[in-house]
Amino acid sequence: MLARPSAHRQTAMALKSTVYKAQLNIADTDRGYYADHALTLACHPSETEERLMVRVLAFALFAGEHLAFGRGLSSEDEADVWEKDLTGEIQRWIELGQPDEARIRKACNRSREVVVITYGARAPEPWWEKIRASLDRYTNLTVLRIPAEACDALTAMAERNMTIQVTIQDGVAFVSSGERNLEVAPVTWKAAAG
Repeated sequence: MLARPSAHRQTAMALKSTVYKAQLNIADTDRGYYADHALTLACHPSETEERLMVRVLAFALFAGEHLAFGRGLSSEDEADVWEKDLTGEIQRWIELGQPDEARIRKACNRSREVVVITYGARAPEPWWEKIRASLDRYTNLTVLRIPAEACDALTAMAERNMTIQVTIQDGVAFVSSGERNLEVAPVTWKAAAG
C-alpha cells in the first residue's frame, strides 16, 4: 500500500511561476517615445500565455520610464501594469481581462488614470454590455478591446526568451518577433474624459 504524501511534501510540490524574459524595443511615434526595455515576467500558474502576452502589449502601448508590472493575479491591491510617480502616487493603473465594477471603482479612486484592456474570444462583449452603464461615472477610465485574432497571433509569439519590436502609429501597434508579424488595432469602448 502506498503512503500518501505529507502536507509538507504536497506544499513543496505546488506549481511555481514560469519566468519569461523579453527584450522589448518600442517606437511609439504617436507619443514620441523610443526605448528598449528588458522585461522579466513571472507567469503565474493560473495565467495563460495569452494573458502574459497581453501584459507585454499593454506595457508597449503605455511604456514610460516609471511603468512596471504589478503582482497582478497574485495581489488584490496591485494592477497588472502600473505607473507611479516619484512620490509613489499611482498615475496609471492598467487592468487586464474583465474586472468587476468594485475593482474598477477602487482603481479609479486610487489612480489618476485607469485603463482596462479586455481581450480574448470568450465573453468580452457580454461583460461589457452588463457593466458599461455602471462605468459611465468614471471620467478617468478608458476601456480597450483587443480583437481575438490579434490575441491568437500574439500568443503564438510567446517564448521563454523573446525579442519583440513594437511600432505604434495612429493608434495601431505593429508587433514583430522573429518571422512573425502582427498588427493590433485596439478598439476603444470607453475613453477617459479630456
